[in-house]
Amino acid sequence: DAEIRSRNEALRLKKKMEGDLNEMEIQLSHANRVAAEAQKNLRNTQAVLKDTQIHLDDALRTQEDLKEQVAMVERRANLLQAEIEELRAALEQTERSRKVAEQELLDASERVQLLHTQVRLKILWAIFFLYRFSSVHCQAAAGLGLSLQVRELEGEVDAEQKRSAEAVKGVRKYERRVKELTYQSEEDRKNILRLQDLVDKLQMKVKSYKRQAEEAEELSNVNLSKFRKIQHELEEAEERADIAESQVNKLRAKSREIHGKKIGEEE
Repeated sequence: DAEIRSRNEALRLKKKMEGDLNEMEIQLSHANRVAAEAQKNLRNTQAVLKDTQIHLDDALRTQEDLKEQVAMVERRANLLQAEIEELRAALEQTERSRKVAEQELLDASERVQLLHTQVRLKILWAIFFLYRFSSVHCQAAAGLGLSLQVRELEGEVDAEQKRSAEAVKGVRKYERRVKELTYQSEEDRKNILRLQDLVDKLQMKVKSYKRQAEEAEELSNVNLSKFRKIQHELEEAEERADIAESQVNKLRAKSREIHGKKIGEEE
């Protein structure tokens, strides 16, 4: 009876060990699948993380490049704006000089007109004088006095004509000066308009760069959040892979132990 009970107990233990072994093999197979899936997810997550890091670096570089371009364009716009202010000041000075020259031209023209009038009056007076004293009735009385007065009138007329000629030269000089200042004013206005147009375009470019920089910063923030999320997922995947690998190792050790007991009992 004792031998029969011992044999039955051995059979029961054998069946139990075989059942445990089968269960362990099932668990081991499941653990292997979990570990393989965890390793696959880990590789995928690492690839996504690498790609996200590349996008993040690109976004950060783009953001820095745009900031540098904004600063450069703003500096250029400020320099051009300062140049515009200088041109405007020069234009105002030119306008003032032109107005002074125009007034001087007007005054000179009036002086020339006055001199011409004086010359004409003296010429008329000389003609009248000569006509009056050249008559037959006054020839004897005129004599030497008439000749002296005629020469005096001729000298005055010559002097007035010289002054008139000098005045005309002055008028021509002022006319040239007015033309030069008018031309300079027009050139200054053209330069101001050209530079102002350039400044406006640069300011539009600054706005565009700032908008792109804001978009790049927003994109970098999105990529940074995605990077941190994937990094966290990677850490979790690594932890799950470690747990699965540890579980597989434990199950393998336990399976070897059960196999060893089974072989020992069969012997």
